Amino acid sequence: MIDYKVDNGLAIITWNMVNEPMNVLNEASIEAYNEALDKAFADEAVKGIVINSAKESFVAGADLKMMKELTTRDISKVDPKEAFEGSRSLNLILRKQETSGKPVVAAIHGHALGGGYEICLAAHYRISTNNPKAKIGLPEAKVGLLPGAGGTQRLPRLIGMEKSAQMLLEGKESNPEKALKAGMINEIVATKEDLIPAARKWIEANPKPLQPWDEIKKGKIVAKTRYKIPGGNVQSPQGVQLLMPGTALMMGKTFGNYPAQRFIMNAMYEGLQLPLDQGLDVESRYFTKLLLDPVSRNMIRSLFFAIGDANKGEARPKNVAKTEIKKVGILGAGMMGAGIAYVSAMAGMEVVLKDVTMENALKSSGMYGKYYSEKLLEKRVSKGRMTAEKAEEILNRIKPTIDPADLQGCDLIIEAVFEDRGIKAKVTQEAEAQITDTAVFGSNTSTLPITGLAEASVRPENFIGIHFFSPVDKMPLVEIINGEKTSDYALALTLDYVMAIKKTPIVVNDSRGFYTSRTFGTFVNEGVIMLQEGVEPALIERAGKMAGMPVGPLDVGDAVSIELGYNISKQTARDLGVEPETIPGFKVMKLMVEDLDRKGKKNSKGYYEYPEGGKKFLWPGLKEHFPPAAEQPNPEIVMKRLLHIQAIEAVRCLEEGVLRNATDGDIGSILGFGFPPFTGGALSYIDTVGVAQFVKELDEFTAKYGERFRPTDKLREMAANGESFHGAKKEVELAEAI
Repeated sequence: MIDYKVDNGLAIITWNMVNEPMNVLNEASIEAYNEALDKAFADEAVKGIVINSAKESFVAGADLKMMKELTTRDISKVDPKEAFEGSRSLNLILRKQETSGKPVVAAIHGHALGGGYEICLAAHYRISTNNPKAKIGLPEAKVGLLPGAGGTQRLPRLIGMEKSAQMLLEGKESNPEKALKAGMINEIVATKEDLIPAARKWIEANPKPLQPWDEIKKGKIVAKTRYKIPGGNVQSPQGVQLLMPGTALMMGKTFGNYPAQRFIMNAMYEGLQLPLDQGLDVESRYFTKLLLDPVSRNMIRSLFFAIGDANKGEARPKNVAKTEIKKVGILGAGMMGAGIAYVSAMAGMEVVLKDVTMENALKSSGMYGKYYSEKLLEKRVSKGRMTAEKAEEILNRIKPTIDPADLQGCDLIIEAVFEDRGIKAKVTQEAEAQITDTAVFGSNTSTLPITGLAEASVRPENFIGIHFFSPVDKMPLVEIINGEKTSDYALALTLDYVMAIKKTPIVVNDSRGFYTSRTFGTFVNEGVIMLQEGVEPALIERAGKMAGMPVGPLDVGDAVSIELGYNISKQTARDLGVEPETIPGFKVMKLMVEDLDRKGKKNSKGYYEYPEGGKKFLWPGLKEHFPPAAEQPNPEIVMKRLLHIQAIEAVRCLEEGVLRNATDGDIGSILGFGFPPFTGGALSYIDTVGVAQFVKELDEFTAKYGERFRPTDKLREMAANGESFHGAKKEVELAEAI
């Protein structure tokens, strides 16, 4: 686990966890590391210590098993004081490491992340190999945590508060060159073999080093009472300038929904005014509060584990051999088709981009067609992220065409034409005449049931839904939809493709709107309904963002097109055999589209105005057509309505079998339509509210706003039995006890 040897006065402590793919921090490895340090400290022959790794990375942070236990254990049985002492234990070891009196060098090869980089921060000197793919940094904030082994205290003391704040708050990682420039490391060497000689050279030149924040008093190394932080201390004009506006900006962006960012700022502000030892205690206290906070548990479970499992193909049928997708045919060169062509070519696939005219397939005068990929690749080249030769190679993989025969040899066809059953049926039959029996046909539809679309196919067992999100090159999720006759083979091949293009897949079963469109549609529709009720448009939009959604519901309605929502509502009414006016929000969309010709962003007028060259703003005419009520609701109620309506729809999808499990519902909601990440997703959100409390609030909303909020019978049973979707209990009370 931890190898130890002494070589000519140098103690070489090597992380080598043979049963793990990477070196990680857990109870056993931390104990072994502590023993190795003590051994080196006690040996008079040891003049210096080098910490390195036998693997192709240094230390990648906390053990996954340990983190997973955090999200599943019964928090009600955790003693907050014991949790604090536990979180403080590594800090004590690292403090001992830097105050032993012997020089310590971190010899970094590969990733040094989280606790791994905090080990390096507690060394006196940091050397890294020059691997541009290596990541160095403190990414804890991305999963709702803060660095708990000195990161919030040592990094600002090392490189200053301004540079540290951005890294800590956003969880940014750097390659070795950027880390050297920022002052995060001290030296770069060419190869792994150069690390030990470079470390020995520095140790010989610095036999009695001190950390900049330490001093010697009465023969002992102790933390300085006053330490001048590079760029200014907390109380300096520079520090005040950073922390006060910085906190305001952070709260403006997060609305206080992300405690990790708030606690990072608190730990910096409080801890950096104290000697390091006391600053580390401040950090441990905030770290413990986060461990017991539902937000951190939600984010770790969903953003770390659930997405990681999905990316590894957790949903893939195990009885089907893996397929390498070499050639993909894309039908339709509009926004979606062009984006799919780009990500497929980037993954090394040959792409046939077919449209009805060569002008559409090329679109040299517009944004889509092959031109879309050309512009994205030009941008990568201009930013130095790719050579011109590589960009040309990728672009040459895309063949624009109008000839169906060019689809021959495709392993996968992806149809991305208009949401019209007739058009989709026509292109399905045209493509299937060219492809082999082993090829899979995927429809990129956002709402139309796959089983119905598969009726146009001669091989419905090879027909599947593959729902991308716009813009394809940026959005990480792909929703794969099984029709009634979709085979395991078709599902496996589609998952192989999605993993090859480095997207996160969720697999759902067939229904109108599937999971993401169906659930997200409730968010947009609720905003429209509130507009009709007389809620101020600005309040609706602001509350949406305060709740944690990326933008307000009216803004989204414009972006996806009011006309599209209007047409979908009409189609839904026809399919259900009801009058369109009975669908909540329909009257608003009808007025906007038919009477006012305000169809959304696509025709530059919708709920918002889009002045040429200016910033969009809410259309003042909304107040004329939908007069605001004299009494406006509390913003908290508006926020709850916007989140609750999505969450109860997610519950229905789970109970109806559209979703396979609650985890897919969480992933799909966060990555697919921006459900607030701090909640852990739509179903984790219910756990955090508490199922019983959620049902109580839904009953109140049902009585006041309508049947769409009514809880299901199964959800009532869960509330009565004290059940939850992920088993989390009593986190808030314990977090507040710290």
